[in-house]
Amino acid sequence: MKIILIPLPHKDFDPSETAIPFKLLKEKNYSIVFSTPMGVEAAADPIMLTGKGLGILKRFFMARKDAIDAYAQMMISPEFKNPIAYSELKTENYDALLLPGGHAKGMREYLESSTLQNVAAEFMNQKKLVAAVCHGVVLLARSKGADGKSVLYGRKTTGLLRQQEKLAFNITRLWMDDYYLTYPETTVEDEVKENLKQESDFIQGPNPIGKDRANNLKNGFSLVDENYISARWPGDIYSFTANILKQLK
Repeated sequence: MKIILIPLPHKDFDPSETAIPFKLLKEKNYSIVFSTPMGVEAAADPIMLTGKGLGILKRFFMARKDAIDAYAQMMISPEFKNPIAYSELKTENYDALLLPGGHAKGMREYLESSTLQNVAAEFMNQKKLVAAVCHGVVLLARSKGADGKSVLYGRKTTGLLRQQEKLAFNITRLWMDDYYLTYPETTVEDEVKENLKQESDFIQGPNPIGKDRANNLKNGFSLVDENYISARWPGDIYSFTANILKQLK
């Protein structure tokens, strides 16, 4: 059975972008291995789980019930409770790499890990399946090949859109400051584009108005470029996972 590696930071990862793929992959009997910086159990962004501080925006911005339920099940799984340290990762032990996102500041240790960037580059160079959503695409953009260029150079990708990131920030900035900006000086879309062969290789997809569901993928968007799958936000997560399952077959 194929083994999928899911690295996470110690805290603040997005619960939807991790737990929904975990649930659907487990239902198909794929093996999952989690990894964190020091091999200590991770925790999702609490605001996305509870909506605390979001006020009247709670029902729109926090994780949906299906994701919260999936996260609760993931939390008690032996895979989640027993992650391995980044330093122990060996590419040859895994068949696929799944890179979730998240926007709170705790994501920085994951995005800035040179160890993870090297692992991601090895997966891409070996043509193993790599799937990244939201800020997970930033980690890939920062991962360099032997030529010194991003492993996304010459590839087609999507990722969290500038308009999505700025909208969430501008709506909540008066009371949540820059919570929705992982890096206040830039956006996911801008940084990813800087690492592509040409800006047009960043595919925005349809307007991200609605969210997809397990039984209705039409509102979701996920891009497949050979061994690489990308998506933008939790609203694409079922489409994203469906493409992962297709590629794993």
